[in-house]
Amino acid sequence: MEKAVVISIKGMQEYEDMDTDCVELVTEGRLLRSGTSYTLIYQESELTGLEGTITTIQVEGEQITLLREGEFNSQMVFQQGRRHLSMYNTPYGAMAIGVNTHHLMARLNDQGGDIEVEYTIEVDHALAGHSTFRINVKEAGSGAGSSQQ
Repeated sequence: MEKAVVISIKGMQEYEDMDTDCVELVTEGRLLRSGTSYTLIYQESELTGLEGTITTIQVEGEQITLLREGEFNSQMVFQQGRRHLSMYNTPYGAMAIGVNTHHLMARLNDQGGDIEVEYTIEVDHALAGHSTFRINVKEAGSGAGSSQQ
């Protein structure tokens, strides 16, 4: 199964000694299902500072993997209560970051659904920031109150 969807993303990052950064993005993308796993794919925009980057979010059971391919390549794995090491590639070099997931919820089906992730990031084993993102996925062309079977 693959279909066109509208993806609404709300993200918030809090880093030490910096103002909280909030981003809201509504974009078109694709929702794919393979067995019981779902994958979202969309193009980042200038609004997120990642213009030209393709983001892929894979939801498999109790784990979410976020992949970004473009000028900044990264892979982050989210699993509630677990710490995963991830590589973050920048034009200035690669660095390893620790991702500690505190809350993870993914309710997706063939019509769309919701994802919520709250996590902290460590750089060199020191807490660097706290982030949250919420994603809502709807079938493209489905207006409020409409229902398609």
